[in-house]
Amino acid sequence: MITTDDTQTEERPESASHTTPRLSRRLAAFAILAAVLATAALAVGIRGGIAGRVASKANLAHATEEAAVPFVTVVHPQTGAPLQELVLPGSTQPFSDAPIYARTNGYLKRWYFDIGAHVSRGDLLAEIDTPEIEKQLQQARSELETAQANYHLAETTATRWKTLLQTDSVSRQEADEKAADLTAKKSIADSSASNVRRLEDLQSFQKIYAPFEGVLTARNTDIGALIDAGANAPGRELFHLAATGTLRVFVAIPEVYSRAARSGAQASLTLDEYPGRSFRGTLVRTSNAIDPASRTLLTEIDVQNPSGELLPGAYVSVHLKLPQVIRSVTIPSNTLLFRAEGLRVALVRGDRVQLAAVKLGRDYGNTVEVVSGLQASDTVILDPADSLVSGALVRLNDRGAGGGAK
Repeated sequence: MITTDDTQTEERPESASHTTPRLSRRLAAFAILAAVLATAALAVGIRGGIAGRVASKANLAHATEEAAVPFVTVVHPQTGAPLQELVLPGSTQPFSDAPIYARTNGYLKRWYFDIGAHVSRGDLLAEIDTPEIEKQLQQARSELETAQANYHLAETTATRWKTLLQTDSVSRQEADEKAADLTAKKSIADSSASNVRRLEDLQSFQKIYAPFEGVLTARNTDIGALIDAGANAPGRELFHLAATGTLRVFVAIPEVYSRAARSGAQASLTLDEYPGRSFRGTLVRTSNAIDPASRTLLTEIDVQNPSGELLPGAYVSVHLKLPQVIRSVTIPSNTLLFRAEGLRVALVRGDRVQLAAVKLGRDYGNTVEVVSGLQASDTVILDPADSLVSGALVRLNDRGAGGGAK
């Protein structure tokens, strides 16, 4: 029994010793497998995170690029009937227009014509009382008589001494002194005569005459008013005279229509106060130069006005015939781009911007006329940004696409 127990006792440790390494190997295999799985999972997670971040970055870049493309509102140019005549604003002006001032000091004695009166050349308009000038003229005439008397005495004395010198009755020195005294007295007499004529001219300015035929448009004085001579005096002009038999109308013609401004060309004028009527005018001259500020040509049209129906300062519409038919389109004013290289509009071609040069005709305020550079089929951007350049990407705003110029 003892032997058996011993044998059993000895065999147990051997069986346990074989089981322990096998278990350890299994645990190690499980650990390695877990590590491999964890590593694989980690690698997959890292790859997935990197790929996600790359995809997110690409999506963000794409969204940024999409957001950077601006939305634009567009319109199409509006066509009109072929332009055969040009209608421009103007105002009538007198052919001659002059303020009338006094040329002598005094008090207004009387006036003969009031505003609106038709006067002829040389008509007496007013008289000025000039007592000071009259007294000065009397004094000057007395001084002239004295100077002339002294001159005649010096002339007689010089003649006598010249005769005495021939017989050596007087010295040559004394004869020369008498001759020089004659010359001095003559100069004094001439000076006095000039002063008398000056005062006589001033006295003649007591009467104010009309310098040309016309209508008095203003009278700025009355009887007893103090009159100061000259245009720069504190007093105002006495009268204002306008010649209305022929009126001038100055018109600024846009540069693109300047070929219509030919000397001798006929024009017609219409006024609101004469509905259904027109007045004939003739283009008589131009400035022969384009104003660089407004890009217009200044022209003058003369209109005969013998009956005085047309009044100076009236607003008129001037109709000029163009030498040929011009087709144009209109676009809103807020489509224009003012660049250093000239006037431009932004067109949409496909999904790209193209800047086009244009030439303008008439300005209607909210809209402008374009005579070259645009077609009715073009798509024009409204309110273009100043930074817009040719080739830029844009997207159309559906709300404004296809609209017309109002």
